[in-house]
Amino acid sequence: MPRPAKADAKGRKLSNFLCFAVYSANLAFGRAYKPILDAVGLTYTQYIAMIALSEADEQTVSALGEKLFLESNTLTPILKKLEQSGYISRTRDPADERQVRVSLTAAGRRLLDKEINASLVDATGLGDEFPIVQKSVVRLRDNLLRHTRGDSKKG
Repeated sequence: MPRPAKADAKGRKLSNFLCFAVYSANLAFGRAYKPILDAVGLTYTQYIAMIALSEADEQTVSALGEKLFLESNTLTPILKKLEQSGYISRTRDPADERQVRVSLTAAGRRLLDKEINASLVDATGLGDEFPIVQKSVVRLRDNLLRHTRGDSKKG
């Protein structure tokens, strides 16, 4: 049996931490996506990489990594697996051999045409509030990133 905390630990409760709410919501999203993505043979990170690639062809690995907040040593194995599955192509940039450019293949575009995300939007139960919550979370993330970079501009 857990023993009571000393004087309520100054009112500190896990449920009051926004960071925990965001963290646990992320875990819940992962659980909700898993059966849907398992059915098409993708991990969540592979899926979001493909979504990011659907925005523009011929992205560099470094630009894609910045967009996804992933280091290249994390992103490269994900891209290799997607390439082996036939969903993306990777080619060296002829103008700069150090750069690798990534694009969706026709098979990758067909997979994304399946609207995998639609049922998850409904699962959030947010209805018309969905875009408001999404924009608020993006603003939160951007503000935190600005803070960690020492940028004092307000967002």
